[in-house]
Amino acid sequence: MEIIVKVDGDGQMDPGLIPNFVAPIVAGEADYTKGNRFFDLKEIHAMPPARLLGNAALSFMTKLSSGYWDVFDPTNGYTAIHSDVARYLPFKKISQRYFFETDMLFRLNILRAVVVDIPMDASYGSEVSNLKISKIVGEFFIKHIRNFIKRLFYSYYLRDVSLASIELPLGLLMLIFGISLGGYQWFESSQAGVPTPAGTVMLAAMPILMGLQLVLAFIGYDIAAIPKRPRHRKRSNETLGDLGS
Repeated sequence: MEIIVKVDGDGQMDPGLIPNFVAPIVAGEADYTKGNRFFDLKEIHAMPPARLLGNAALSFMTKLSSGYWDVFDPTNGYTAIHSDVARYLPFKKISQRYFFETDMLFRLNILRAVVVDIPMDASYGSEVSNLKISKIVGEFFIKHIRNFIKRLFYSYYLRDVSLASIELPLGLLMLIFGISLGGYQWFESSQAGVPTPAGTVMLAAMPILMGLQLVLAFIGYDIAAIPKRPRHRKRSNETLGDLGS
């Protein structure tokens, strides 16, 4: 078994934690492990407020774009991966620099690889971060939208079609219709100085409520669809089956 470990050279990552990152992969519980500096609430106080807020926002966007709703701290560069899984990753297509770890999660979800967070302390010294939020926010937002659309297409329309494949587009259409109709009726009533009839209000409210329910149902389905069976264990089982036949 070969496991690849990546540690950033910024002095913030303890090499002594490598066994913690490798253990879940060796045990067949994960294909990829990554650090999570948000696990211990006491240690979060060591993180600069701006970085804390930025990581929280990036984590939420990454949940949407990657499909890993159970992981946090997506830009953490302390990672480990099983070599059998790494060989299937299109490294030439994976974004470089600051979006590398985030794009890696998207690619791993396409492979249906299991990702596990490993608790680690947030250690910050006198080093100056080269990551400027103002410079990367636009780039990150565009790439998150791109990955989200790709993941939806691959997971819900190309590889499989389920009830969730209908819930999301139908829910979004109903939300757009209800909000547009409600906004138009409100504008018309304000211009005429006449209260909007209750029936007209409900005509706009019902699509909004139904659309919201459909979108929430899709999110619930998406959360439940997080990969749970490691790929490298599947390969090992297939190999054993071939040897036994």
